[in-house]
Amino acid sequence: MGGNYTEHAGVFLIQTLFGLYILAIMLRFLLQWVRADFYNPVSQFLVKITNPPLKPLRRLVPGFWGMDLAAIMLMLLLQMLELFLVGVIVGQAFSPLGVLIMSIGELLSLAVYVFIFAIIIQIILSWIQPGSYNPVIGLVNHITEPLLAPARRLIPSISGLDLSPLAVLILLQLTLILLVSPIKDVGRVLAFQ
Repeated sequence: MGGNYTEHAGVFLIQTLFGLYILAIMLRFLLQWVRADFYNPVSQFLVKITNPPLKPLRRLVPGFWGMDLAAIMLMLLLQMLELFLVGVIVGQAFSPLGVLIMSIGELLSLAVYVFIFAIIIQIILSWIQPGSYNPVIGLVNHITEPLLAPARRLIPSISGLDLSPLAVLILLQLTLILLVSPIKDVGRVLAFQ
């Protein structure tokens, strides 16, 4: 019985530590992608904690069309390592192809959830303190703008009420259901064969 608790604790620690670091790399990648302010204190923190593995990796993996392929590669490798370590702890063998596909699905899911939570944070902050600014609000606005700007052009505001966040949240949820979940399912099937 005691081994089961240790197993759960080990899985929790691995998923938490890897998840937080992968999230930091994902945020840095998305902030670079949307060309956010990197003099922001939050951006500086993300740069500081993600630079040690990214700097040497960038020498091997160059960027492509303004995308930080080194960050994508690092997130993918860390996600694969996380799944492998969890498999070792629980005594589950994985096929490398299945782990790769599951990792891609997990990273896509994380990216979608970053956008979902950023939009929800933006909505809540617009109710609580409209028009105020702090470093986090600036980054949230930068992250959400590439998704919300096209939606605002398509969906006019009704009596001053902006419905574009709702439409984008629905599309993001559909992306999770129709794109990300099938990728994860294919990865699980291949991983456990």
